Amino acid sequence: MSHSMQIVLPDIGDYKDVPVVEINVAVGDEVTIDMPLLSIESDKATMEVPSPAAGTVTKLLIDVGARVSQGSVLMILEGRGESPAPPPAVPAPKPEHVVPQQAAVPKPPAPAAPVADSGARAPQQPSGAAHASPSVRALARELGVALDAVVPTGPKGRILREDVAAFVNGLVRSGPATTPASHTPLDWPKVDYEKYGAVERLPLTRIQKLTGTNLARNWSVIPHVTNFDRADVTDAEAFRQLANAEAAKDTAKLTMVSLLIKAAALALIKYPRFNSSLEGDELILKRYVHIGFAVDTPKGLVVPVIRDCDRKGLRQIAAEMRSLADKAIAGQLASADMQGGCFSVSSLGGVGGQGFTPIINAPEVAILGAGRAATEAVWNGREFEPRLMLPLSLSWDHRVVDGVAGARFLGFVASVLTDLRRLAL
Repeated sequence: MSHSMQIVLPDIGDYKDVPVVEINVAVGDEVTIDMPLLSIESDKATMEVPSPAAGTVTKLLIDVGARVSQGSVLMILEGRGESPAPPPAVPAPKPEHVVPQQAAVPKPPAPAAPVADSGARAPQQPSGAAHASPSVRALARELGVALDAVVPTGPKGRILREDVAAFVNGLVRSGPATTPASHTPLDWPKVDYEKYGAVERLPLTRIQKLTGTNLARNWSVIPHVTNFDRADVTDAEAFRQLANAEAAKDTAKLTMVSLLIKAAALALIKYPRFNSSLEGDELILKRYVHIGFAVDTPKGLVVPVIRDCDRKGLRQIAAEMRSLADKAIAGQLASADMQGGCFSVSSLGGVGGQGFTPIINAPEVAILGAGRAATEAVWNGREFEPRLMLPLSLSWDHRVVDGVAGARFLGFVASVLTDLRRLAL
């Protein structure tokens, strides 16, 4: 017995109005359960939407480029044989007074003369508190936008996500750039590049655009300080190679980043102020240790998060790293895979370089960087001997910690990497 059903977009986290980038089926196609029907692109990854039932596609209700949200009807399926899985329930909207549980970026002051997109009306002067849903407020914080400078177009003066996007686009197109923290205009040079020779214009990916905005905001708002140190990883590298040689073929290989993550987890337990976030006049100290690690993908940098690193062994951390990195490169990370981080680790060891100053991933207060290890002649008190030295850098928020704490934290990480027996303490 056949029956028609609507295929709707399931829960995709906090994202709304995401574009459809690929449709894998056409009217008349037979589909099976879990067969990918289409792909959507969130802020950080491309996700496939599987079919909840088997049957025949009788009608497509969206096209490539259409924007969809959780609960949007995508297509009609004529099912056969088995009963389809019930469509996911769309959660009720949150009350206006609920504030999302994430660290707030200090709200920048409204500009004296806001810039508007060409053809758009200038933002109105604030006449009171801005009206916006929690998700819109979270988006505005993420982009460093003051809501009282945004023109509302929703009912009863409500600010929509589209209004925030239009405001940001207006700033980008208006000529002079502005810093997300203070909206201070910068005299950005305008250059006719074609005047000097042939050029090629490449559009930034969605991930690159969002990452660039976030990094500019973080660098402008957070008073960064970076400490540098070196760890003697001679014995750690010998242990890593031995463990990998003894492991089964299908076991994830230990990497230096997995050792860095574990060492950082222990440091966060010993120095809990680094495992915190600023929220207004309060410091939120976290009782969990979730660590993100930077992954270079064809579409840009993403930071998946490994949870409870303080309670996991090196092999489990390595296995989760491998799984998350594979998903990131394939563009299949879910939003939940990149949320809840307490601290981040970024390594350029596979590329090269002696050191760098990583930018803090707000609302975290510190980030650990590592360069490429190199063999050096080190004096042991009697003679010089070859030792494998790993350059380390720690960027930290000076509003939360100071130089002494930064030096101690990084020194502890270096001591754990130097002598892995400390992992058992």
